[in-house]
Amino acid sequence: MRKEEGKRRRKKKEDKKRVVVSSLPFEGASHKENPNRHYCGNQIKTSKYTVLSFVPKNIFEQLHRFANIYFVGIAVLNFVPVVNAFQPEVNLIPICIILGVTAIKDAWEDLRRYQSDKVINNRECLIYSRKEQSYVQKHWEDVRVGDFIQMHCNEIIPADILLLFSSDPSGICHLETANLDGETNLKQRRVVKGFSQQGVQFEPEHFHSTVVCENPNHHLSKFKGYMEHPDQTRTGFGSESLLLRGCTIRNTEVAAGIVVYAGHETKAMLNNSGPRYKRSKIERRMNTDIFFCIGLLVLMCLIGAIGHSLWNGTFREHPPFDVPDAKGSFLPLALGGFYMFLTMIILLQVLIPISLYVSIELVKLGQIFFLHNDLDLYDEETNSSIQCRALNITEDLGQIQYIFSDKTGTLTENKMVFRRCTVLGSEYSHQENAKRLEIPKELDSDSEEWTQYRCLSFPARRAQGSTATRSQGGVQPLRRSQSAGAPTQRHSRQRSVGRWENAQSPVAFSSAIEKDVTPDKNLLTKVQEAAQWLGTLPDSRPARPALSTTSSIADFFLALTICNSVMVSTTTEPRQRVTMPLSTKALGTSLEKIQQLFQKLKLLSLSQSFSSTGPSGANLGESLGAATDSDEKEDDASVCSAGYSTDGSYRSSTWDQGGMLASGSGASVEEEALEDPALGLASSELCYEAESPDEAALVHAANAYSFTLVSRTPEQVTVRLPQGTCLTFSILCTLGFDSVRKRMSVVVKHPLTGEIIVYTKGADSVIMDLLEDPARVTDADVEKKVRRIRARTQKHLDLYARDGLRTLCIAKKVISEEDFRRWASFRHEAEAALENREELLTETAQHLENQLTLLGATGIEDRLQEGVPDTVAALQEAGIQLWVLTGDKQETAVNIAHSCRLLDQTDTVYSINTENQETCESILDFALEEVKQFHGPQKPDRKLFGWRLPSETPAPTSGAAVPKVGLVIDGKTLSTIFQGKLEKKFLELTQHCRSVLCCRATPLQKSMIVKLVRDKLSVMTLSIGDGANDVSMIQAADIGIGISGQEGMQAVMSSDFAISRFRHLKKLLLVHGHWCYSRLARMVVYYFYKNVCYVNLLFWYQFLCGFSGSTMIDYWQMIFFNLFFTSLPPLVFGILDKDVSAETLLALPELYKSGQDSECYNPRTFWISMMDAFYQSLVCFFIPYLTYRDSDIDVFTFGTPINTISLTTILLHQAMEMKTWTVVHALVLAGSFLMYFAVSLVYNATCVTCNSPANPYGVMEGQLSDPTFYLVCFLAPVAALLPRYFFLSLQGTCGKSLITKAQKIDRLPADKRDLEIQSWRSRQMPAHRPVPPVPEQDFRTSTPKSSGPPEQKCKERQGVHGGRSSTEHMRDDPCSTDAPAKPSSRERLLLGGVMAPGAPPGGQTGAYQRPIRGSHRRSQSSMTI
Repeated sequence: MRKEEGKRRRKKKEDKKRVVVSSLPFEGASHKENPNRHYCGNQIKTSKYTVLSFVPKNIFEQLHRFANIYFVGIAVLNFVPVVNAFQPEVNLIPICIILGVTAIKDAWEDLRRYQSDKVINNRECLIYSRKEQSYVQKHWEDVRVGDFIQMHCNEIIPADILLLFSSDPSGICHLETANLDGETNLKQRRVVKGFSQQGVQFEPEHFHSTVVCENPNHHLSKFKGYMEHPDQTRTGFGSESLLLRGCTIRNTEVAAGIVVYAGHETKAMLNNSGPRYKRSKIERRMNTDIFFCIGLLVLMCLIGAIGHSLWNGTFREHPPFDVPDAKGSFLPLALGGFYMFLTMIILLQVLIPISLYVSIELVKLGQIFFLHNDLDLYDEETNSSIQCRALNITEDLGQIQYIFSDKTGTLTENKMVFRRCTVLGSEYSHQENAKRLEIPKELDSDSEEWTQYRCLSFPARRAQGSTATRSQGGVQPLRRSQSAGAPTQRHSRQRSVGRWENAQSPVAFSSAIEKDVTPDKNLLTKVQEAAQWLGTLPDSRPARPALSTTSSIADFFLALTICNSVMVSTTTEPRQRVTMPLSTKALGTSLEKIQQLFQKLKLLSLSQSFSSTGPSGANLGESLGAATDSDEKEDDASVCSAGYSTDGSYRSSTWDQGGMLASGSGASVEEEALEDPALGLASSELCYEAESPDEAALVHAANAYSFTLVSRTPEQVTVRLPQGTCLTFSILCTLGFDSVRKRMSVVVKHPLTGEIIVYTKGADSVIMDLLEDPARVTDADVEKKVRRIRARTQKHLDLYARDGLRTLCIAKKVISEEDFRRWASFRHEAEAALENREELLTETAQHLENQLTLLGATGIEDRLQEGVPDTVAALQEAGIQLWVLTGDKQETAVNIAHSCRLLDQTDTVYSINTENQETCESILDFALEEVKQFHGPQKPDRKLFGWRLPSETPAPTSGAAVPKVGLVIDGKTLSTIFQGKLEKKFLELTQHCRSVLCCRATPLQKSMIVKLVRDKLSVMTLSIGDGANDVSMIQAADIGIGISGQEGMQAVMSSDFAISRFRHLKKLLLVHGHWCYSRLARMVVYYFYKNVCYVNLLFWYQFLCGFSGSTMIDYWQMIFFNLFFTSLPPLVFGILDKDVSAETLLALPELYKSGQDSECYNPRTFWISMMDAFYQSLVCFFIPYLTYRDSDIDVFTFGTPINTISLTTILLHQAMEMKTWTVVHALVLAGSFLMYFAVSLVYNATCVTCNSPANPYGVMEGQLSDPTFYLVCFLAPVAALLPRYFFLSLQGTCGKSLITKAQKIDRLPADKRDLEIQSWRSRQMPAHRPVPPVPEQDFRTSTPKSSGPPEQKCKERQGVHGGRSSTEHMRDDPCSTDAPAKPSSRERLLLGGVMAPGAPPGGQTGAYQRPIRGSHRRSQSSMTI
């Protein structure tokens, strides 16, 4: 029985599934009967201690630090009578104070955690009770797995809940995940299939199914499982049905579900790791030096032990102070020497700085305080300042050598703005829209619109015949809508109170610069024709309008509108996240009245109402023309009125066959609508809730052309056409976007033609491979047209990428009902699978997304953040290598790199794209050979794996400027490098490059690159990103920085520091990083010096006292010396000292290199300070010794001047190290010095038997009355500090250190300082300045029409393709005809092998000709396979 039970337990432990059943049948029964009893409860506990466990647990945790173990061991050793050097109780005081201070800090932090836990655990929620037959109010901590929870709008979800009911008739529940990941856009969650068709209320007692899901894990976006029903059937579900703890219900009146994860097993808690703790570089260096100090301590103790034995051996008879034991025997010399060794360890224990660790923690807290309060690191737009999540690596900010940055959202704003598009091979440049975007500040200032909204003012509008249009002034959409078809009663439970926000719109990706799109006039005309064609479609349905421009434009804009996950909402209730006081709400018109009123509207009023994000009403009226009466009278079954649903958003109300709208005066209905302010607001405003900025940009673009998304449910989507009619498409299936497929598809049934259409959008690198093969087309003319369209679209895509635009391809596919039914059954089986579910879903998607027809492509601009070019240039001047790791297209990344000064126009850029290992190795060898030949002398001191790169390369041709090198590489090549063990050559090449761009890189590849550079080159790395795909890269670096941007907070939650703008990185590193490193490094060195200098005084005394282990300084004075007299000045020094001003550090970025080279704290500075400490201790000891040698003073009278001289020397040494003098510095130094005399006088006057048998009574009073004491205390510190003063004077006069020069500049008046800085920068600039790059727009305008796509694409397509020769491929390659005949200078093409460095490319002579001034082509050396 026991064996079987053990097997069952092991099987249960190995089982990766969680089985959840309803807890209702077990309500009131024994706890052991509940099958869910093994699962974690919902009570959370983030505090570490209780009242009883605090003392032992905290002491145990503190003893994990080696230094604390050392000092506790010393204190315990002092209780052994044979070896004690001081009073045992007194020796406990320092370590007790250190442990006590740390314990108080830990207790305070834990108390705050306990109070926060208590608030969260006592929140209230509704749990279903079988006894009460209803939901009862309980605390969060009472929730258990298997309970049924009911939530209302604006309530926070208490646990991870599987959604079983939503008041939305379509089974949708809207979530705001801002508490979890910071994203303000709403997410959709769907009721588990089979539960959406329910009555008004969900009955938990009728739930008899079993939930089987995966075990708890930290993946926020991954969840899979199935529900097994009593009839043994299964229904699959995924993350789309899981409500995560901490999220907020929005736009849904009521939602209910069953708890599957509770408490610490919820995904939110599994992701809450709290502040991160890392070991800084200084701390690692400090640990090494502490071992050196331990070695020094052992050596000094060994000398003491040997000296004690030798000295005792000189006596023929035992001296009177050598006391025998109880038996009358004496210790052997060897054993006595061993005991003396232990005594010396106790005596000289302060050689290891016990207070250094506490001082470092306090200094870092002070540094973080000043970081938080720096206004330059505060962003007004987001109302956020820097966050320091890792408290112990601030000094590493001053030693960074490599920065790895994401592009989108990090270098750019992640505000996607629609710029251009191409439809069926015709390009529409949107010049007017480009001009509008040239003044971004005016676009972003929405104060007038916000004011209008606050006042609820609605523009006056009068009907002017049939062409009257709504004024565009309008109001800003600020509230989310109610759920479609939600119960009309309004709930009173509002857990999340809204707040007024001035800074920004609450709707994500909805700023004015993103919403307002100025249409292209040429395209607008064709859109009108396409809309008219759609209107005539039911009457004259063509057999197949193959590649018709009109039909393609209609499909293109329908795809932009439909193929997304955008939710539609308006400014109505109930989302309480408002940006206005609640008193200024719209008037309380019921939703039923709104719906009834809008159902009276004719199509005429719809044609007159355009979105505020589109073109002005006048312009649209001119472009599209007035609506005709025939438009009003259409009564086709597929045409709907734009009535408002109960969610406040446009919803299609499909007419019954032959049904007609109630006729009436359009003007009167409009006047009726305008009578109610709330209705007027709702009728003109639509909010689009998008999950990504790309989706929002495309929907806003379609809206500008009056293809308006007005309603979306899981089953259907309604689009308003330019003439005002609405089409309602039935959604048959949605294949969401993922990073593997890189595309999204929506399968809909066309309301007019009845066709089943697949609309797909995605990355061009994916979509272009999924298009239908033109060779399969039977009609030769059609085949030729398809090839021409594809070639032109590719050319436009390359043009967009060259302009730095993000590109998306739009395609469609028409499938038969039988094929779709067969595919849908496969899809259903894949969704219900628990094992390999993701692979099966991907496979089914591939079966559908093929043989597509290309409609067009879009170009979206992701604008550079403000200050990025200056920041990048400053970081490069500071000696930091900046790598950009992005998943974007290569051409887009390269263009952004030029825009932000990461690459210069005169740089030689190597582009490597290959999947073949041998070819990759050959390319790396060739590139290395060329770089060493032409650029080797520029970096002779670079090291790789311990060996130095050769610097004997021939000098470049005189008179020719040697360009800097950049490297561009893609994800496939990176995989080849990692798999082919080519990392060494790759790193060697990158060390010659000023910057490296890794394109199409996966999150895993990003982290692998960071680890490779960090580990192989032994450099300090920093990663910065803003999205979830940057988390692994951020965690792999020495310092991870998250940007709290548009992509949520996952990067911030995984980071060490969080900033809101990339430009803040400049001051964070160059100023605060430099200060933090300089202060802490010099403070650590000072602490080592201070303790060694003081301990050596006791060591020198042993030579005069027979190595007896006695001291000439009172032990209380020794304790006070480290704890009070010399503790405050280093703290002030570490927090406030500034070796160079912030202005100079920002103006001269190369000053940052001092931290990279560890100039302040390295083995050389450590051992110099050790030697200085030994010298100063000799002077401080032997000058008083020689002074009082022949006198009859007692031991404490001899020790007091030594103690005073030592304190004066150490404080003056600190003063010489200070570069900044403020009132605080002066007060602390003077106060420490005066405190010593005050305490000593009081102590010596009151303490008679504090340290029996010694008696310090009256010692200080007697010394202060002796002139010799003053003379000795003046001469000895001068003699001790003279060498250091001479060294610092020589260093300041003749030193070539950049920091020393900068300090001299800081002392100059402001005007002279500015001139000196300009002179410095002019000297630092190279003699051969490159030609200033022509502005980007000049490149575009000067590009000749004959210039084809960029050479990158051409070369990719001209290269070696497996199984097909280059000539065969080039036969239908547009690049072969459009490409320029003459490549630019230094431009190389590698075809099928490695070109010799001296071979002229392309048959040209003179491989390195000077580039033509003003040429629009970038000077590149591009090697591509």
